[in-house]
Amino acid sequence: MKAMIFAAGLGTRLRPLTNDKPKALVEINQMPLLEITIRRLKFFGFRDIVINIHHFGELILDFLEKNSNFGINIMVSDERSLLLHTGGGLKKARPFLEDGPFLVHNTDIISALDLKKMYDSHVASSALATLATRNRKTSRYLLFNNAHRLVGWTNVKTGELRLPVSADNYRSRAFSGIHVFSPEIFQHLPDQEVFSIIDAYLELAPKHQIIEYPHDEDRWIDVGKIPQLEQAAEFLEGMTLG
Repeated sequence: MKAMIFAAGLGTRLRPLTNDKPKALVEINQMPLLEITIRRLKFFGFRDIVINIHHFGELILDFLEKNSNFGINIMVSDERSLLLHTGGGLKKARPFLEDGPFLVHNTDIISALDLKKMYDSHVASSALATLATRNRKTSRYLLFNNAHRLVGWTNVKTGELRLPVSADNYRSRAFSGIHVFSPEIFQHLPDQEVFSIIDAYLELAPKHQIIEYPHDEDRWIDVGKIPQLEQAAEFLEGMTLG
């Protein structure tokens, strides 16, 4: 199975920790976030992984070499010349991923989600993409109908609402930073080089099945901010990393 790790972000919310290193190499219990993600993916059977790099990308290259790619096949999608955002980053990695379904995981997300179970659920569906979601408080929500299909997006702070799919009833769900794609996604991504995958989802939603994978029962944490790093140290205790 194949996967991609988004590790190119600037990590602005983690400054000053990211003043001299990429967010992916910020440590929890002496283990970099990138290593935690790689070990979790490896534990669930993902043996071919592509990682995008930008901010202090050379440090990630050195880290992977030092650890012999953790004994699996790891490729790098180099965005050091231009940060492509989530959609553009995915599009650039197409040569590594276009021959079958694949999972994409943010490097600043730690969860107890069964990644293999989610992957298998996507493969069994006819969806173009499957998004892990949960019921948690945030400012931006994805909107799903009763059939778990994506119909829109909202920012509750600004009041912005985008509803590309007509729906009388829909539920607000928070995205968990983990998705699974069918390779056909590459045929439908926009022409521009830099774009958000969420924006692409909303463009595709009227004609394509983009569905949610609820996992409210799983432990989950976003470690994109410094206060969450302390919580994550306790969170990791007892978790199987592989």
